[in-house]
Amino acid sequence: MTSHSMTSPAPNVFSAGRLQGYVPGLLLLTSLVLSWLLFTIFRPADEEFQINLILVGLVAIIFFGILLYAVSRKVEGQRRATDRLATLLVTIAFLAALTPLISLVIVVLTNGLVRFDGEFFTLSMRNVVGEGGGAAHAMIGTLLMTLAASAVSVPVGLLTAIYIVEYGSGKRLTRYITFFVDVMTGIPSIVAGLFAYSLFEIILGPGTRVGISGAAALTVLMIPIVVRSSEEMLRIVPNELREASFALGVPKWLTILKVVLPTSIAGITTGIMLAIARVMGETAPLLIAAGFSNDFNFNLFQDRMQSLPNFVYYSYVAQGSNPDAALNRAWAGALALILIVMILNLGARLITRFFAPKTGR
Repeated sequence: MTSHSMTSPAPNVFSAGRLQGYVPGLLLLTSLVLSWLLFTIFRPADEEFQINLILVGLVAIIFFGILLYAVSRKVEGQRRATDRLATLLVTIAFLAALTPLISLVIVVLTNGLVRFDGEFFTLSMRNVVGEGGGAAHAMIGTLLMTLAASAVSVPVGLLTAIYIVEYGSGKRLTRYITFFVDVMTGIPSIVAGLFAYSLFEIILGPGTRVGISGAAALTVLMIPIVVRSSEEMLRIVPNELREASFALGVPKWLTILKVVLPTSIAGITTGIMLAIARVMGETAPLLIAAGFSNDFNFNLFQDRMQSLPNFVYYSYVAQGSNPDAALNRAWAGALALILIVMILNLGARLITRFFAPKTGR
């Protein structure tokens, strides 16, 4: 036996060669060329026929997957080839899911920026028939009703989640609460609007449509989301943290306040922001409960109140004498609603960053 055979390492069956970094790009370019040639060669003789670039791209992706798997299996082995194919499929699925969102944002931006001016944010639609006007009254109504709904939903939902997780383990009341929260989660939004309208019609009289009624409808929709999201965040807090606090003689309520909630504040805040974003786009319950108005209204307990989703809806269905102006206002309202939700989510990120427990030393 030679010294070379004694010192040479045993071959690793789990490793092989590695593809160079430029190879996937080269294979993708080759796939695009093959796909284009395929459509060019087999295109109909009709001169008006145009090659669909989307179909070319889809066929190129199929070619790319086949070529990448074949080349990787030849050079790197079956394990890495399968890994590359799985990564490609996951990437394609991600891009497919992202495509509608990107398309939506582009369309809303393109059409909404036409009326995204000072008048749109300062004027209402009072006495406006054709061009001009704005959605300031609708933005104010949306913010007021959402804030009123959040002022009720967040404390109620968070306290309910704390009871379920921290105090109600194994109790019959907890099972009842969980059941009703599940039922409320599946309630159609228009049913919440009918409930709020009926409630305030009994209290304030027939035909009453006020902003607080719309806020009540949003509260019904918001509470189960806050409960569920807060409950899940509280459950993932390690029990070791609670036990360490109890070992130091800290009472349970203070442990929840000083240990459990700060630890889960990031997820709870995200859940609350998702609930707010969800109810801000509701149209049907506010149509029934809060009604429609072309003027400013800062009082939740008096007169009808406009909301931004209803403003977009009415601008589209009641275009009046100048359809282009109405459609421009509708697109601008949709863009404003998206921006408000985005600002709320950015605020949630900042809250999470400043109030979440610091893990660094």
